[in-house]
Amino acid sequence: MPTQIKVPAVGESIKTVYIAEWKKNTGEYCKAGDIICEIETDKASQEIPTEVSGAITTLAEVGDELPIGGILATIDETVNEISSDQETNKNEPSTDNAPSKENPTPISDLSKDKIKGILTTPSARVHAEELGIKLSEISGTGKEGRILKEDVLAAATGDTNIKDSIDTNENIGSKLESGSTRKRMSMMRRTIANRLVSAQNEAAMLTTFNEVDMSQIIDLRQKCQKQFIENHGVKLGYMSLFVKAVVHALKTVPNVNASIDGNDIITYDKPHIGVAISTEKGLVVPVIRNADDLSFAEIEKSIIEHAEKARSGNVDLSDLTGGTFSITNGGIFGSMMSTPILNPPQSGILGMHTIQERPMALNGQVVIRPMMYLALTYDHRIIDGREAVTFLVAVKEFIENPNLDIE
Repeated sequence: MPTQIKVPAVGESIKTVYIAEWKKNTGEYCKAGDIICEIETDKASQEIPTEVSGAITTLAEVGDELPIGGILATIDETVNEISSDQETNKNEPSTDNAPSKENPTPISDLSKDKIKGILTTPSARVHAEELGIKLSEISGTGKEGRILKEDVLAAATGDTNIKDSIDTNENIGSKLESGSTRKRMSMMRRTIANRLVSAQNEAAMLTTFNEVDMSQIIDLRQKCQKQFIENHGVKLGYMSLFVKAVVHALKTVPNVNASIDGNDIITYDKPHIGVAISTEKGLVVPVIRNADDLSFAEIEKSIIEHAEKARSGNVDLSDLTGGTFSITNGGIFGSMMSTPILNPPQSGILGMHTIQERPMALNGQVVIRPMMYLALTYDHRIIDGREAVTFLVAVKEFIENPNLDIE
């Protein structure tokens, strides 16, 4: 009986995963420890190895959503690895002294389509047989040109003899306008979408704005940067300065560092600051814990570490939970002004924006200053307008009048 490769537990609150990519194909031989696929959760992605050696007999579909413990693939352990030369000369005596099982099943018997140069998924073959479509006439859109179920269904579009066994839900809107493509949302993107809609529906979100003169911070960074790099091996960025500014403002207005739980207000003693990081698969918000206890260098290193883990898909669930306030910087993409959305259950998020030189009135004179718009989105159920404005002014004053021991 083939060995089942099951979805492992990937987090206490995660019930399902999404199959993002297969690293192996049906009929392909894999050794114990080989990575066979990549799965995604609503938080991150993870590579799945196999614990046994053998030939893959079945694979779940790319795009499928499986529960924890669901079957990803099956592997026939009775199959030994056979090179192409051995397969060609399989009737000749073997000179390999390595032990092997009697009469091993040839890999070629498990993947005849692959021997013909056609890579397919199991369900694609089933649908092709049902629809009477030749796989050799279909161009695959999967990895290495593998034919997916969607490719078979697309090839059958317009065929009046499509059998009722095909799930009609899969064909809804399958006829696309010329030049358009259809792609299933990743689990991470779907979760982000659901959380954003939920935040809009459940919180009384309001945004207040201010602007900050970045002159002092820019001068401070230029003055300290060389020594900072020599001392700590990282650059002094704007984000660590704003994290410290937020920590200062949260002490000034503790109610912003709080959340609603039913009819209760939970106020947190420590600031655990989430920093939004953009990845190819979506936005993640890893948390810098106890930010008030960290130096600028420690904050910078934490941000770099989280960003590397997030973009490589190795971020851990524990890195993303427990935040009490968030910061997002749309300015790195050129955003001049926006209204950030809350990251539930948090009650506040600060939006940073691009730095732009603008004429400002200062002491009766028009001067050019590097200015940044700041936005604070807050939950009006727990934070009053006065508190929100006070918080944002505290951030502004910290940035415009830095009296900091940076080095």
